[in-house]
Amino acid sequence: MSYKILGIETSCDETAIAIYDSNQGLLAHAVYSQIDLHAPYGGVVPELASRDHVRKVLPLLQQTLTKIKCTGHDLAAIAYTAGPGLVGALMVGAALAKSLAFAWRIPAVAVHHMEAHLLAPFLEGDVPEFPFVALLVSGGHTLLVLVNDVGAYQVLGQSLDDAAGEAFDKVAKILSLPYPGGKALSELAKLGQNRRFRFPRPMINRGLDFSFSGLKTYAANVFKEYGPAASADIASAFQEAIVDTLLIKCKRALNQTSVARLVVAGGVSANHLLRQRLTDLGRDLDVKIYYPRLEFCTDNAAMVAYAGWRQFMLGNVDRDLGFGVFPRWEMGK
Repeated sequence: MSYKILGIETSCDETAIAIYDSNQGLLAHAVYSQIDLHAPYGGVVPELASRDHVRKVLPLLQQTLTKIKCTGHDLAAIAYTAGPGLVGALMVGAALAKSLAFAWRIPAVAVHHMEAHLLAPFLEGDVPEFPFVALLVSGGHTLLVLVNDVGAYQVLGQSLDDAAGEAFDKVAKILSLPYPGGKALSELAKLGQNRRFRFPRPMINRGLDFSFSGLKTYAANVFKEYGPAASADIASAFQEAIVDTLLIKCKRALNQTSVARLVVAGGVSANHLLRQRLTDLGRDLDVKIYYPRLEFCTDNAAMVAYAGWRQFMLGNVDRDLGFGVFPRWEMGK
């Protein structure tokens, strides 16, 4: 039997809609980015993000349904990002999902944003077998997770302060780079000399947790001393430190779990240097590395629809009218 799942993503600064079919795969997806809206402020303004989701989500939904000639009667369930994320932004998606579920008499499925990222590689042709280790690196989270099955997650390590993506954005702002800063910093790093500065690799001798706040401060101090002329070299050294730290932790997690599969997902998983070094790591350790395609590294509804289908098949649905969102929501809880 075939099931069609509508996915709604409004956790931060992308409004996204997708339809996933359990037999045919991804049927349609659309993403509206708020980059231009937030660029003048150098970062996401939560109130503006929420209001823009309200303006964009219904037209995007209608556009996506019309594209594949799909109606509410064709859907088995509606999956929506319930957290973590910006509370106002999450509420927009949750309210729409619950309203449509009531109108169309189908269940809603609350999806964990990081679980959706974790499962994004399953949208590709070559999918990982369980168990595997997942490195989830995004603007708000850095996690290492042992994945034994869908819903069976053991967090091995996580960021104790700034996540990797957050550190990228903050250092980019120090260097006066345009928003979004992470991508701009990565491009600038290609022009720098990566051996001019040696940045610390934080917490590499302490388990599997991460801490990038001190690295951000170190970059700020170097910039203060050497000035804008050193920006490319600072960007290069900073990126090298982030990537090295992530690789050291991944290698440790793979050795500790004796697992030979690594999933890498989240916005930072699109970083070219990280992918290059992980490819080398996989070859050295005889570990297979799995990524989502680049367009599914950042926030999107395709991964939400897929995660919603997996939860739907497990019976994790909600048929009542009440709803809540979880700005902070730990994996596996």
